Amino acid sequence: MTTTQTSVVQDLGTLAHRLSHPAGARCVCEPPQVLADRPDGTVVRSGAIVAKAHAADTDHEALAARIALAAAPQLTGILLPPLTAPGRSLTAPEPSGGPQHPEPSEPPAPAPRPVTLWPLGAPVDPTDPEAAPWAEAAVLLARLHRTEPPFRLPAMRGPAKAARAVARMRAALPGDPAVLPVLAGWRSLPAWARGEVPAPARRAGFLCHGDLHLGQLVRHPAPDGPWLLIDVDDAGTGDPAWDLGRPAAWYASGLLAPEDWFAFLDAYRSAGGPAVPADGDPWPELDVPARALTVQTAALALAKCAAEQRRPDEHEQLMIESCARIATLPPELAADHAS
Repeated sequence: MTTTQTSVVQDLGTLAHRLSHPAGARCVCEPPQVLADRPDGTVVRSGAIVAKAHAADTDHEALAARIALAAAPQLTGILLPPLTAPGRSLTAPEPSGGPQHPEPSEPPAPAPRPVTLWPLGAPVDPTDPEAAPWAEAAVLLARLHRTEPPFRLPAMRGPAKAARAVARMRAALPGDPAVLPVLAGWRSLPAWARGEVPAPARRAGFLCHGDLHLGQLVRHPAPDGPWLLIDVDDAGTGDPAWDLGRPAAWYASGLLAPEDWFAFLDAYRSAGGPAVPADGDPWPELDVPARALTVQTAALALAKCAAEQRRPDEHEQLMIESCARIATLPPELAADHAS
């Protein structure tokens, strides 16, 4: 961990501790716990408070709109509400050498990464795949997609994240033939799925999460509250099929068991989700998002393998091989979806 990363983690721990620990009480708290530390998001927990430092290049206006969305009454019971006041984000304090309690008039010192604050939730247990809440996730998505956007929002960032993943892979492996199947799959996608143009108008106005996977669900209040969606960094308006794209890609590549996929799809349809028809073949709508999420996953896997100087594992190799198959499939479905 670099000095800058260490400073950010310490700052977040201090900020979360200040809010979670009663002022004036003797401190017997456990040290802050790092939940994630990546360039696009560092997350630290202290007690029942979670502090998140967003990417340094975050669009502050767009982030404020997304935080306001998570706090909107229309999204109660769907999105985890923030502790940060809607419409603004904080900045992390300077490293203090240990937890302290600020004076009421003492604002945090400026920092380059915006910070938001959240209540702690209980995440999905990765050691118990049979208990994975696929149906619950599908119902939350259907409710999200059916909700009228309460105010003007930025575009959902899913296609932009896919493009960034491909760029990261190219930078990590310049001229390496290992990237060719992924690039071939990428070139087979329509321009909107590569983030080059807006999504088709008939599909672009739905409220979307933008980065759905099981790590984006928590129970709140912990440990037995209802499931809620978290992480609104990529939320906005767009094609709701994108939110089904990752489980669809995993199912198509053999990483998600058929019973889990059909539980997810059936629950989504039963809850009135608009991304796919209520019955019949869902793939005309899911094909492009599933292809794009396959490419994104494979690109990130190759970039990670390059950084760690290792070969792809079995699951990563499956996604890379799926890209090669994508590039050979006829483009009719993609053309229909983009019309």
